[in-house]
Amino acid sequence: GWVSAESEAVIAEVLGMPQIAVHEVTTFYNMYNQQPLGKYKLNVCTNLPCQLRDGQKALHHLEKKLGITMGETTPDGLFTLQQCECLGACADAPVMLVNDRTMCSFMDNEKLDQLVDGLRQAEGQA
Repeated sequence: GWVSAESEAVIAEVLGMPQIAVHEVTTFYNMYNQQPLGKYKLNVCTNLPCQLRDGQKALHHLEKKLGITMGETTPDGLFTLQQCECLGACADAPVMLVNDRTMCSFMDNEKLDQLVDGLRQAEGQA
């Protein structure tokens, strides 16, 4: 689920390229992580169209609800909160991506609460 600096060095050697080139890729794309994450990675789009439709507000709401700031993981290891660039669903803003797979649209505070509470319930942490 994550690529360490040591792994980047091995990848660079296998591919015959400079390690910095591998690092540039792993730090550019959201699906590559440089550290262990929570079970649920919540990527909130903070690009301009989403910000104009409360994307930043959604990120701040999740920070408050989860008790962490963007880029952190909850102490129980359940959630990692990240911001991301455009997810290509500007008409559905604000949007977010869960675990690099599930797109969530029109994420107002109520929907964000339902998402987090539902995931907690699924883990038996209601």
